[in-house]
Amino acid sequence: MKRILATVAAFALLAACSSSGGAAKGGRLSGPLTVDAAASLTEAFTALKASFEKAHPGTSVTLNFGASSELATQIQQGKPADVFASASTKNMTQLGSLAVTPTDFAKNRAEIAVPPGNPGKIAGVADLANSGLKIALCDPAVPCGVVARQVLASAKIGVSPAASLPDVKSTLAAVESGEVDAGVVYVTDVRAAAGKVKGIEIPAAVNASTTYPIATLKGAKNPSLAKAWVDYVRSPAGRKVLQADGFAVP
Repeated sequence: MKRILATVAAFALLAACSSSGGAAKGGRLSGPLTVDAAASLTEAFTALKASFEKAHPGTSVTLNFGASSELATQIQQGKPADVFASASTKNMTQLGSLAVTPTDFAKNRAEIAVPPGNPGKIAGVADLANSGLKIALCDPAVPCGVVARQVLASAKIGVSPAASLPDVKSTLAAVESGEVDAGVVYVTDVRAAAGKVKGIEIPAAVNASTTYPIATLKGAKNPSLAKAWVDYVRSPAGRKVLQADGFAVP
């Protein structure tokens, strides 16, 4: 996280002066902004919030993180939000006309996380099927669960998870605590754990990835500010932060 914040600081001035910085028509940006975002974006968006608010004094960004599927459902049910960043195209599409011009801004891929010391002696995907191991997966309804099951299907192995959890951070936490021998999460989550887990790479031949779209929402209270956030995430400064966190960017 310190490394990401350092990267943000180096590019804050660039963001403030960039033509994609999203200056409000007729004056400076100001006011509150609510961003609903996939749990896997926690570290990157928290860093971006700090630099965005610094570049635009008078703004205040509230970040709500969770499973993309759950956030999309809440938005459909009328939960107030200005921007939605999803870990899945499917969940963005679910919003229909509520999402204004969605655009892809990042990609993520799966990685196996194990506790330090790797007590389950897991060396690769095939070992996840070993008897006696406790494996955590995200719920199949959420993007990280979809990706994990694509990996298992490509590897032609069956796993009965000891835990099926609501989002990727919950799955990572189960690994960090030692409650399970392994979990299938994202590359970015292993990196964010900073030594609390060990990552085991998944070969490209069987790995799976997911695309992240972002959009302002219909009915946003401050459309100019919402657009400025979207533009900032997609700006060179935003891309640097995402890449530092392990995301692939267009």
